[in-house]
Amino acid sequence: MIERLQRNAVAACLLMTAIAAVATRTLAAPAAVLGGGLLVGISFMSIRGGVDLASNRSAGLALQKLAGRYALLGFLAYVMIARLRLPPLALMAGASSVVAAAVVEAVRLLWTKNTKI
Repeated sequence: MIERLQRNAVAACLLMTAIAAVATRTLAAPAAVLGGGLLVGISFMSIRGGVDLASNRSAGLALQKLAGRYALLGFLAYVMIARLRLPPLALMAGASSVVAAAVVEAVRLLWTKNTKI
């Protein structure tokens, strides 16, 4: 299910990127959507890696690696907004691709549950 969620998140991010490209006819908005998708992808992998580390190693090392990854995410978000001047709303749209994928999975689950009744 996690792999399907990841695939749906990538598809949602690409769809939102295409919509941003058509709607704005600039490069900044689609780049920002992709940047937001990149940030949420790194965050997702960070959480997944943190859970794996916590189950295999000491809690201190896992916490240090998790904090380092989130510091990197904060730095990347700063660069995208302050230095590259990408539109923050488009960044949020890209970051919401995981939420869109979760909604698709929830609808799929409800649909299959209702069709079995």
